[in-house]
Amino acid sequence: MDKTELYGRLLLDTELTMELRRSLIDRAQPAVVQQGNYIECQRCLSKTRKEQAMLPNGTYYCPQCILLGRVSSTNQLYHLNEPNLFSKLTQTPLSWQGQLSPFQQNCSKKLIKALDRPGKYLMWAVTGAGKTEMLFPMLTKALLQKKRICLASPRVDVCNELYPRIVAAFRKITPVLLHGHSKQSYQYSQLTICTTHQLLRFQHAFDLLIIDEVDAFPFVNSQMLKKAAKRAMKISGTLVYLTATPTKNMLVRIKQNKLPVSYLPIRFHRKLLPVPQVWLLNHWQNKLARKKFPVKLTNCLRKWSKDALPFLVFVPNIELLKPVLQVLRSVLPKNVLGDSVYSADPQRITKVQAMRDHQLNYLVTTTILERGVTFPSLNVMILGADERTFSVSALVQIAGRVGRSQKRPYGDVIFICQDYVKNVKDAVQQIKDLNKKGDKLLNE
Repeated sequence: MDKTELYGRLLLDTELTMELRRSLIDRAQPAVVQQGNYIECQRCLSKTRKEQAMLPNGTYYCPQCILLGRVSSTNQLYHLNEPNLFSKLTQTPLSWQGQLSPFQQNCSKKLIKALDRPGKYLMWAVTGAGKTEMLFPMLTKALLQKKRICLASPRVDVCNELYPRIVAAFRKITPVLLHGHSKQSYQYSQLTICTTHQLLRFQHAFDLLIIDEVDAFPFVNSQMLKKAAKRAMKISGTLVYLTATPTKNMLVRIKQNKLPVSYLPIRFHRKLLPVPQVWLLNHWQNKLARKKFPVKLTNCLRKWSKDALPFLVFVPNIELLKPVLQVLRSVLPKNVLGDSVYSADPQRITKVQAMRDHQLNYLVTTTILERGVTFPSLNVMILGADERTFSVSALVQIAGRVGRSQKRPYGDVIFICQDYVKNVKDAVQQIKDLNKKGDKLLNE
C-alpha cells in the first residue's frame, strides 16, 4: 500500500499494511472512545449507548457504520493531510465537445463564482436540465487549479451513471469510482466519484465536494452522512448541492438568504416536463391478487411494448415485485423481456446496465430508480402512487425519468391510484408550476 492512498483519508489499522502502520505510528488515534455511558466512533462520529455496543470480550464496536467494516475499541485510525500532489495541467482537461444553452451557461457561471468562496451552494434544476454538463466548466477550473474534487451521491446507480460521463468528458483525468459494489481498487486521484457512505473514509480531503441528488435517501435523513460530508471537505472548501427537488429546510434557507442558489426550470432541449396522467383504478390490487391487471392498464402496457418503447413500473413495496412481474410476463409478448430490481438485489447493477444496453425492455422496481438514472424514450407507470412510500419529491423525480432525450422529449407518466391523495395532487401541481416557470423563461 502506497502512502499516497492515505492522503486526505481516514482508515483503520486493519486497512493498512504492517509496514505503513509502523512508519506512521505517531499518527495513530483511537477508533472508538468512551464518554460516560456512551461510546463515540471516530470514523462516523456517531454515539451509541455502551450496552448496545459491547462485544462478548468486553470491548466496544460501532453499529452505525458497520457497512464499511467493523470498527472497535481495539482499532486505531490513521490519517495523512491532503497535499494536492497533482500534476499541473497546461491545457484544458475538458474533452467534451458539446455546448451549453444560454440558460445553462448562466447557471454554470454562478457555479464557477461559487468555487472561489468557501461555503455551501445549491444548484436547483428540473430533472433533465443537464446538471452534469453544467458542472463541466467549474470542474475544469478546479482541475486547472490543482484542487481535489469529489462527486458524491447517496445512490449507487447515480454514481455508476456519472462515472462514464465524467471519464468521457475529462479524458486526461483518471477518476476513481468508490462504492460497495465497485470492482475498482482505491487510488489517489484528483477526482473521486463515490457514494456518500464512502465519505466516511475521508478527512479534510476535498477542495470541492459536489453532492448530487442531495435530497435522496439515505443522505437526506442521516446526520452521520451529513457529518461525514462536512469532515471530508477542507475547512476552506466549497460544498455544492444538486437537486431537482429541494427539501423544505433548503427552501427556508433560500428564503432567508442563507443558501445561495441558481435555478433552472427548463430542460436542456427546451421542452416542458411531461405532466402525469392520474388513473383512478380502485380494484387494481384485487386484480393483481388474481394474477391480472385492469384492462386499461394492460392495454397501455401492450401499446408501449408494440411501439418498442422501454418502460419502468414502480411499486410501493418489495412484496409486489414478483406478482407484478409475473402478470407482466403473462400479458406481454414473449419477446418483450423484463425483470425486477430492488435496493438489496445482488444483481441490481447488472439489471440496470442491461436496461441501458437495451437487453431488457422494462424493469419492475421500487423507489431505488426514482432518480439519477436515464433511459432514452422511456415511459413510466407507478402502481399505488397514492401509497405513503411515494413522497411528493419521489413522484416528481419518477415523472422526471420521462422525456429526457432530444429525440423524444415527451412520453407517458401514469399514476395508478385508488384515491387522489394530497401527495399525488401536490406532485402534479408542482410539475405544472415548473412548466409555467419554464414557459415564462422561454418566452422572455
